[in-house]
Amino acid sequence: MAKTIIVSNRLPIRVESLEDGKLSFVPSEGGLATGLGSVYKKGENIWLGWTGYYPKSLTEEQKIGDYLKSESMRPVALTLDDVKLFYEGFSNKVLWPNFHYFPQYIEYKNEYWEAYKRVNQKFCDEIVKYISEEDTIWVHDYQLLLLPEMIRLRFPKISIGYFNHIPFPSYEMFRLLPWRKELLNGLLGADLVGFHTYDDMRHFLSSVSRLAARSVKEQHVENGERVVLVDSFPMGIDYDKYESSAASPDTIAQEVLFRTSLQGKRVILSIDRLDYSKGIPQRLIAFESFLEKHPEFLNKVSLVMLVVPSRDNVEQYIQMKNEIDLLVGRINGQYGMMDWTPIHYFYRSLPLTKLSALYRIAEVAWVTPMRDGMNLVCKEFIASKLDKKGVLILSEMAGSAKELSDAILINPNNADKQVEALHLALTMPVEEQIRRNTIMQKSLRRYNISHWVEVFMSNLTKIKKEQKALEIRKLDKNDLDIISKEYNDSHRRLIFLDYDGTLTHFFPSPDEAKPDDELLDILKKLTEDSRNHVVIITGRGRDPIEEWMKDLRVSMICEHGLWLKAYGGEWKKLKDVDDDWKQEIHPVLDSYVSRTPGSFIEMKDYSLVWHFRKVELGLGELRSRELTSHLKYMARDRHLQVLEGDMVVEIKNFEVNKGSAAKKWMKKYPADFHFAIGDDWTDEDTFGAMPDSAITIKVGVQNSKARFNVESVDDVRALLLKMLS
Repeated sequence: MAKTIIVSNRLPIRVESLEDGKLSFVPSEGGLATGLGSVYKKGENIWLGWTGYYPKSLTEEQKIGDYLKSESMRPVALTLDDVKLFYEGFSNKVLWPNFHYFPQYIEYKNEYWEAYKRVNQKFCDEIVKYISEEDTIWVHDYQLLLLPEMIRLRFPKISIGYFNHIPFPSYEMFRLLPWRKELLNGLLGADLVGFHTYDDMRHFLSSVSRLAARSVKEQHVENGERVVLVDSFPMGIDYDKYESSAASPDTIAQEVLFRTSLQGKRVILSIDRLDYSKGIPQRLIAFESFLEKHPEFLNKVSLVMLVVPSRDNVEQYIQMKNEIDLLVGRINGQYGMMDWTPIHYFYRSLPLTKLSALYRIAEVAWVTPMRDGMNLVCKEFIASKLDKKGVLILSEMAGSAKELSDAILINPNNADKQVEALHLALTMPVEEQIRRNTIMQKSLRRYNISHWVEVFMSNLTKIKKEQKALEIRKLDKNDLDIISKEYNDSHRRLIFLDYDGTLTHFFPSPDEAKPDDELLDILKKLTEDSRNHVVIITGRGRDPIEEWMKDLRVSMICEHGLWLKAYGGEWKKLKDVDDDWKQEIHPVLDSYVSRTPGSFIEMKDYSLVWHFRKVELGLGELRSRELTSHLKYMARDRHLQVLEGDMVVEIKNFEVNKGSAAKKWMKKYPADFHFAIGDDWTDEDTFGAMPDSAITIKVGVQNSKARFNVESVDDVRALLLKMLS
């Protein structure tokens, strides 16, 4: 029976050793654990990861294993060395600062990288003990970027999803990593790669195109024989959980205690894990400036700041903790009074009841990370506001800002704006608070954690179906025998052969693309058979094709079907089309040539082609996307078509395509054997025009209307020789 296996660095449980030697198992209250509980606890599904605990004996290890098994979990055993080098090292001293745009904290140590590979392989080895080809694997977060590809190598057809819970950096930042290509290839082992925001998705696709040299079309990456879908899925919270917790008697009782302790002071709430990406020192400096500029709030407003301990054995975190302590002490020392403490600072985590009570008493939630993948604290605050009163100040750099646009959005690097935002929040009319929170609550209630899980899994199912539906059959020996038999049993054969990338490798220069002796010999044998009508159907202009084929009995279709020439006849135009548009489009292409060394323009009678095969890897793909977008905008309402080919962008009249020309030829030359082969998107029109019984073959592994595929030009030539034998 098919099952789902969730994989993350840590399991949703904490193992603790009690004073009496017994073990305690504390379930996680995090949003991910809550949301995925509906998945891993069903049927044979499991969650696999590290417990965070080092067993002291085989007995402890057995007890932990037995408990986890009863809770649908499986452990991955990590050593102290693994954690030091893989987790504290590569994950948090290389990937974390890079992905959060703090390159000054990156430590480029190869021993970290070797440990990262080793531990990812350790996870893979553990997973394969439980999986079969029909299962679904959902890998979570940056500690396991290599894992999807490792699993794929063992189980090529298995369904794999990956979700990144932290930001994905821009190409310029990601390219700093020496191991960038290996990391991208690791992620592309998945079928679906998910991010919190569109910007993260866009950054990833840019890196894939420019660093991994993969073809990217919209949100799809062509990765060998598979197409990988990349999309954004903003993660929600368990809305009902926080709403009900805010209304519980225990929470209300705790609220009373808090209010009594604060002596009626208005509350600004700040909750973060200790991390340089959270902007805690900047927030404290802004609060100090607020008290200086708005003395009317002295002895009236307190900042309740909760900092959850994290990585407090890492030097940067130790320094930051010291900085926070000093700032809090300075501000409280300067502004504090006998009956008022400006900042109530807690360095600890709190249970849900106390958190909910803080959410209830806070008039303002101040969430201003320098960079954050999503940030769920702001969502929890809004969900806890049963009376809809309260104001959220939110950093533009948090992924949640894309959803919570009715918050007061600020740039955390602008201290003056932070001060203004605090003043605005504390003076905002109640009616405006209710209006904003009503909108945000409606959105958060709908797009909750369960919705996030459902949408991700449904998209994973969808891409697998698309892969299967669009999967091209790779031509095997049995297929070759069948094609050869059909060829030999037929009497009138119509054979359409694309040229560049099919019969010969693509070369922009006509001199380089000239057919070699082997190809000429194959074409000569094909055309010597009187039953064969061979048509070279290409996007190239007429002159080079006519010159190369002058000694062969072939017909020709050039410029994607605009010009046709039957063997022994004259060139004829398929349609009368206008080319006045070229005067306006050519300067646009020329501007891209000026900006892109190595690119050039090919002029055809009724189309223009921008070539970038000789452009620096990455730059050509970037410019081609820009140019394609530019041309598609210009092509609107002009009956022009923009085509993305193999290292080319072509714009031509919409009426002209290979399919129309092929249909005209089939009417003129009836046949009982139809054969078409090509490698480009333009050849899809040819495939679509063929009868159902036709032999249609795609060169390459892209999605296609063709019945079969072969991998290379060499395979095409071998196939033609097989037919002739």
